[in-house]
Amino acid sequence: MIQPIRIAEKLSAFSDHWNPRVIAELNGQHVKLAKFQGEFVWHDHANEDELFLVLKGRFRMEFRDGAVEVGEGEMIVVPRGVEHRPVAEQEVHVMLFEPASTRHTGDAVDDRTVTEYEWI
Repeated sequence: MIQPIRIAEKLSAFSDHWNPRVIAELNGQHVKLAKFQGEFVWHDHANEDELFLVLKGRFRMEFRDGAVEVGEGEMIVVPRGVEHRPVAEQEVHVMLFEPASTRHTGDAVDDRTVTEYEWI
């Protein structure tokens, strides 16, 4: 039976940063929850767009030619091929929509790169 997904409950299930969890899949897209704090790695996704919806807090999406502040209740779409880096001064809770094939940090690799997403 189809049940609602309790987002607050899912967010309370983890506390680490930069490690998205999958909560749903539809039409080849993953819906993920993540917590950000600090600076992430510069990266791009050659073939996928990404949507970031801020549920709580705010963060700055940095691009090589500038930056955009994204606050609670706002979202930003990063087009495929655009290099970006999310930065959060305080913890922020984000919902992401992206194709299931999206690699966490594109071709960039660092110690926070996730190769297999956990479902919660």
